[in-house]
Amino acid sequence: MLRSLKDLERYKASATDGDIGRVVNFLLDDERWIVRYLVIEPGSFLDGRQVLISPASFGKAEWATRHFHLALTMEKVRNSPSIDVDKPVSRQHEGDFSRYYGFPYYWRAPGLWGWGSYPDGLAAAGSGETTTGHSELSGDVHLRSERDLRRYQIQGTDGAIGHVDDFLVDDETWEVRFLVIDTSHWWFGKRVLIAPHWASRISWDESKVYVDMSRQKIKNSPEWNTSLAINLEYEARLADYYGRPVHRTGSAHPEEALLVHSGMHRGEEKTK
Repeated sequence: MLRSLKDLERYKASATDGDIGRVVNFLLDDERWIVRYLVIEPGSFLDGRQVLISPASFGKAEWATRHFHLALTMEKVRNSPSIDVDKPVSRQHEGDFSRYYGFPYYWRAPGLWGWGSYPDGLAAAGSGETTTGHSELSGDVHLRSERDLRRYQIQGTDGAIGHVDDFLVDDETWEVRFLVIDTSHWWFGKRVLIAPHWASRISWDESKVYVDMSRQKIKNSPEWNTSLAINLEYEARLADYYGRPVHRTGSAHPEEALLVHSGMHRGEEKTK
């Protein structure tokens, strides 16, 4: 199922022996377009220090109660490497994080999460692959704050189109499947979807996402709202309209509809 990141903010996070805090942000991988970490604002036991939690650490997610249960103790979280999430998170920081939690380096393999498509596979792989040289940990920063990316302007071939309002992610792979684009400043009330891989480039200095599409192309694209399911038919229609292939990376059940979580989906529970 697809989930709105805006909706996932303020979810509670609990360790195996107590509550930790609430989700306040996400760090997105701008190369593979995946949520790599949840930023947790903890309670008093961490003196206000924010911590990163990988989806590989989830025990289960209770969507109905807006609660993430982690396969970690409070002590494990308390002693996690200190990271200033308001600054770029380097590979060196990620290396420290991975070694501490015993995760292999996901960036050493071509899959979404190392050699696999799911974060629980990364956790199951163990720490045997974490040994590496310093040079491998000194690459460019590829983690971006979801809150910073929200409001980025979408720049078409002939001018501004709208801005990024939200992200829709697959709740099994944590892959970002669509950017939700708000075009209401140009066409009242209309929101449309664009796959992040359709962007031609992103300018971090200008806070803009460039797409090889005209304003008219976006204006006439299939409108989207949260009451609609994103099923194969919708995806095919959207991809056909833009002349792009239907994206399938990491899909566990491609024959199933990819519903977007909204108030109409309640009483469900997904076990990781």
